[in-house]
Amino acid sequence: MDAALAGFFLSFGLILAIGAQNAFVLRQGIRGEFVLPVVLTCAISDALLITLGVSGFGAIMAAAPWVEPAFRWGGAAFLLYYAFRAARSAWTGGEGLDPAKGPGAGLRATILTCLALTWLNPHVYLDTVILLGSISTQYAGARLAFGAGAVTASFTFFFMLGFGASLLRPLFARPASWRVLDAIVALIMATIAILLISGH
Repeated sequence: MDAALAGFFLSFGLILAIGAQNAFVLRQGIRGEFVLPVVLTCAISDALLITLGVSGFGAIMAAAPWVEPAFRWGGAAFLLYYAFRAARSAWTGGEGLDPAKGPGAGLRATILTCLALTWLNPHVYLDTVILLGSISTQYAGARLAFGAGAVTASFTFFFMLGFGASLLRPLFARPASWRVLDAIVALIMATIAILLISGH
């Protein structure tokens, strides 16, 4: 139980900070579009990465010098593209600002974006595979419980974020609120991309 609680709280703390993935989940939750597929995609992806880390794959990944730069530059390029789209939406406004006025992107495009924001972000690997994986070694004989706690935290967080965002819908019934959110998302994406490029 101690190992499971440690895994839960550490994992929850790592994903609590607003990042590219969380901003995307928040936006989908507010719009009420494909919330369940999105939160499941994020949580299952985290579960796979945590499992890899707890099983010892983090040491293998850390030993491959080409992995980190590849994900760093690929992730930065995608984040800059997404930041540009969000900034353009914030500047021009446009259709789909009110969740009641038509659909946004389709399910396939939404899931692909979610997967890219998750799997092209090297910080995700550092947090889940390497950091959680290395800390799990401190719980000899209870690494499975540690990993289970970490996975539970991921599912808990993303479901809370995705479905809890619906409480903000009255505020985002106004187009101006969506433009502000898009501006914030663009800033988050661009900042993370710059940090990736600079090696931080």
